[in-house]
Parts: sequence; structure tokens; C-alpha cells
Amino acid sequence: MSDIIQLLPDHVANQIAAGEVVQRPASVIKELLENSIDAHATRIQVVIKDAGKTLIQVVDDGVGMSVTDARMSFERHATSKIKLADDLFSLKTKGFRGEALASIAAIAHVELKTRRAEEEIGTCIKMEGSQVVSQEACVTPKGTCLSVKNLFYNIPARRNFLKSDNVETRHIIDEFQRVALAHPDISFSLTHNNNELFQLPPSNQRQRITNIFGGKTNEKLVPVEEDTGIVKVSGFVGKPEFAKKSRGEQFFFVNNRFIKSPYLNHAVVAAFEGLLKDKSYPSYFLYLDVDPKSIDINIHPTKTEIKFDDEHALYAILKSAIKHSLGQFNVAPMLDFERDSDLDTPYDYKNKNASAPQIEVDRDFNPFKNEGGLASFSGGGGNVSYRRERSAASWEGIYTGLETETMPESSANLKEIEFESEEVTGNLFGAKEEEHGRSTFQLNKKYIISTLKSGLLAIDQHRAHTRILYEELLKNITVSAAVSQQLLFPLKLQFNKHENEMLKEIKDSLEQTGFVFSEFGRDEVEITGIPTLIAESEVEMLLEKLLADFEKEVPSDGFSQTDLMAKSLASSMAVRSGTLLNSAEQQHIVNRLFACKEPGLTPFNKTIFTTIGVDELDKKFA
Repeated sequence: MSDIIQLLPDHVANQIAAGEVVQRPASVIKELLENSIDAHATRIQVVIKDAGKTLIQVVDDGVGMSVTDARMSFERHATSKIKLADDLFSLKTKGFRGEALASIAAIAHVELKTRRAEEEIGTCIKMEGSQVVSQEACVTPKGTCLSVKNLFYNIPARRNFLKSDNVETRHIIDEFQRVALAHPDISFSLTHNNNELFQLPPSNQRQRITNIFGGKTNEKLVPVEEDTGIVKVSGFVGKPEFAKKSRGEQFFFVNNRFIKSPYLNHAVVAAFEGLLKDKSYPSYFLYLDVDPKSIDINIHPTKTEIKFDDEHALYAILKSAIKHSLGQFNVAPMLDFERDSDLDTPYDYKNKNASAPQIEVDRDFNPFKNEGGLASFSGGGGNVSYRRERSAASWEGIYTGLETETMPESSANLKEIEFESEEVTGNLFGAKEEEHGRSTFQLNKKYIISTLKSGLLAIDQHRAHTRILYEELLKNITVSAAVSQQLLFPLKLQFNKHENEMLKEIKDSLEQTGFVFSEFGRDEVEITGIPTLIAESEVEMLLEKLLADFEKEVPSDGFSQTDLMAKSLASSMAVRSGTLLNSAEQQHIVNRLFACKEPGLTPFNKTIFTTIGVDELDKKFA
């Protein structure tokens, strides 16, 4: 029997490696940006077309490469970042594997132009599927320009699995923001289909956050500073009142590298304990500087996972640092330099005791007394006048003599007049309930219990209302527009540029549900009308939840976008468990539910109601 184990060809091995390193166009952006940063670039430009499927171009002014280095950069495991295994425990660069360019070149058409400062001409290399097509001298500015065209051209299955342009663009923006936040001292720009999305000048951390997420972000940030022997913590957390319904603005950076850490995220949430509303998530931009020897980055090719030597100490330090910053924010007084000094209490009054105010009352005042001493009133028998014999000595005197004065016959017997009782003796639904009896009951402010011929019907009120609203919203979006209630004062909501772009994509569908948008600013949206089913105070929360669902679900076509919007809005607008409903509201939900096309399941395929038969009840009492 012949040997069956053989060494894979380089181009096959590169394609396998590419499956781990390059998952989508955003992965290419991340790898190329990190290479530019390692090359000590001060200005980095990113140009993409068709969400990176057609073109990804990264231009930097870094140190550049020689002719030999330019060719070697496309070989597997060829890198200038490390030389020994021990170097893995003292990493100060972004990359170190030497796989990125080899993996990208295996699945795309790549063109590299690079030149060092001390050389007069540069090098241009063109590659297709790991094969060098050409290598020649060229005129190019100092630094490196790398263009990636037709990504996954030789792997049709991977290309077909890419999402829509909008979804892939969101992922690219996410990666771009992470790198830009980690390096505020570098100038970044991002252009998509000749439309400039970001232009970020060199700045400090706070300004970089504000430039990315909008000018209104500045007032929401609370600085965090802590320096210990284990870790140096810096950055910002969002004020509790600005917490969002999504986890979009949560960033951890360890040694200027973006990471994901559920453990450290739990420390931040624990620091906000008691300050956040239900299902709200705090924003944070936290930079941790630790000894490179105390962490391990070499876990996953994307290098977003990390292991710490002493996680427990890091957890405690991070939690206490955030608590301390939040405490300072809540306790420190605000200095108002525009205060009106005329409203200040004079120093002369500082030690004076407060005295009770003097009140003067005219006890002889009679509003019914005219100049001639006659009081008159209109009654059923015409105008009647009577003369007071004496002025009343006190307010009780106003009513003195009323019983003995001459009164008209029609109004003489005032005691016989009947007045409507203030006590309510019935209710609007009293007669109906007496006739038919009460058919529904609410259990634990969560379930609606109704009777059937065969037993009992138990309905989850939140799930039932979600199904009702879902079908109604779906009808409004696809068939006829819903009724909108106009706001007396326009509602202005703040969203970052990325969220604004998402709102513009779904603007038409939102208007079908009843929203009316008057203006879209760079980081602000003005709303003049809202659906009749929701309150004005719930609009911001509802839209945040909708955007969070879009981030998570990433719909790729028009139908799934409409369906997702209807699901998200219905779930947010439905009556919650714990809400007390009167009998009319309970009956309304029951009637509307069984008028739905699919009353048994929610839009998320969860059971809405269950029945308990008489036979089952009989068994309980057997």
C-alpha cells in the first residue's frame, strides 16, 4: 500500500489560512491598517468600492519596503515583527504571524506599490491567487499603497456567502473605528464609492471619540484614570442617563489593541450597578496598559481574544476605578459662570433669623355688597334685591339673615332642590357585566385567563400583543400607511453617523408605520410625527432597540428588513408583563388575537396561549 500523507501545495495552504484570517472585506481592512500602523505611518487613507468586494485600497506614509522585502512580504510566515519564540511575550506591534498578506494574495488580485524615503524609485508588484504576475520599478510616494481587487474571485462559495453591501459596509466601519480609536495621534480617512465617511485629524482620545460618534458625545463622557503596578487604566465611560439599548459603543483596548472580553465587560457593568435602567448597556472607551509579558495574544488569528496572568486583580481595579469616577461625577458641584448675581443672598442676611410673613385680612369685605347697600341675584322669578340691616362683623355674617329675608316663591324652598350626588354608583361597563358576567381575568399581571366550553384558556399578554402589533405593522408597511400623531414640539434625538446611515436606509419603512422625519443632521435626527400606538417618551428607546436589532440580525434583502422592523417595533411597543389591565383591555387583546392569521405563535415562534381542559382539571382533583 502506497503512502497517502502528502504536503499541501503552497497556494492550497494559503487558501486554508485565508479562511481563518480573511472572513470578509472588513478583515482585510483590519490587517492592512495594522500593517500601516506598524510601519509608523502618520496618515492613513482607506478607499473602498462596493463594500470592499470590488476594491479595498489602503495608502500610508510609513517607512515603506525595499525590493526584496516587498516580494518577501507575500510569503507565508514571513514577518519583520518577531524573530524568536520569546518575542511573542514582548509584543509591541500589531501583527506578528506573517500570514495576512499571503492569505489576502491567495484569494484576490493584489497590487503593491511601496518606496522607502532613502530610495528614488519604488517597487510595484501584482499578484493573482498567490502567483506573481509582474514585479517592476515604479514612481510612487514614500510609504505603501496596497490595493485588493475582486476579493474571493477564486472561491465563489465564499463570495456568495457575503452579505449585502450595507451590511458589509457596517462591518468595515466597525473595524475602521476600532483602529482609529486606538491611535488618536494618527490621521485617518475612509471613503466609500467616492463618498467620504470619515475624516479624522490627529487629536487626543476625547476628541477622537467625539469626531467619530458626533459632537454631542463629549457631554456624555466621564473620564477614568487609575495607575497601579499591574495595569494603567485610562479612557472614558458614558454617564448612566445616556445608557443605550445596544452594546454598540463598548470598546476595550489593551496596549492599543482592540479586544473582546466578557469578563472585563462584567466588571464595567458591576460598577454601574443600581445606576442603569433595565436592559440598558453603558458606553465605555477604556484603554489598558499592561506588561506585554503578562498577556497572551496568540490565541486566535483575529487577535481580538486575550489571556491575562491575573484576571481577578484586573477585574477589581477596573471596577473600583469606574466606581470612583462615577462617584466624582455625581458629587462634584457644577460651577455655573453664567449665574445671575442678583439672585444671590446678600452676606448681611447670612446670620439673620427668618421671620414669619405678616398677613393682613379685611374681615368686613363683602364681594356681594354694592355701593347702594343692595345685593342682587338672578333667580327663576327675575331679579330680586334685599337690603342688609347691618354690616357683618365677620365673614360668617355674609350668610346672616338669608333664611329670614324675603325670597321669591319660585326659590323660597331651597331645601327641596335636589343636587346630583358626587358619589359614583356605577361604571361604564356595569350593565354589560351584570348581564353576561366577567369573561376574562388577569393572573399575576402577566396572563389573561378566559373560560372555554372545554376548560380554561391562559394567554401571555405580552406575546399576544406582540403578535397583534406585528401583523398590524406588517400590513402598514406593505399595504397602507399607518396614522401618525403630530408633535407640538419636534423631537430631536442624537445618533452617531453610523446609526444615522442605518436610519436613512429604513426611513421609508418607518414612515409607513407612522413616523415623520423632518431633518437628518450629521449626529441628530428631528421627528415631527410618531405612531399613535406609542408615547413620545418611548420613541428614543424604541429606535435604539430597532437599531440594535438591525446590527445583530443584519438583514440582506427588502423582505427580511421589513419583517425584522415589524418584529422589533412590535416587541418594543407591546404591553409588558406586570402591567395591570382592566376587563375591557383584556377582552380587547383576546378578540384581536384570535382575529390574527397566526394566533398561536409570536413572530419569534414562541407559544402565545395554552388551554387547560376540564378532564385535566378533573385529574387534579381525583
